[in-house]
Amino acid sequence: MADQSLKVDELRQLSDDQLGERLVELKKEQFNLRFQDATGQLQSTARVRQVRRAVARIKTLQNQRKASAKKEG
Repeated sequence: MADQSLKVDELRQLSDDQLGERLVELKKEQFNLRFQDATGQLQSTARVRQVRRAVARIKTLQNQRKASAKKEG
């Protein structure tokens, strides 16, 4: 995947749909990394942590947006 480290500022600029797409991509990558780890083919163990944290960042932003929309409406 191209984004080695996702910055929060970059993620805030994305739309809700784009965040959802990015989340799906990261979840697929996370699955593949777990599979590689299980089969002993994992090259970069640090990438597992990066992906996990990127997923958390996206979910946090989605929840913040949802809470602010609920508060406004």
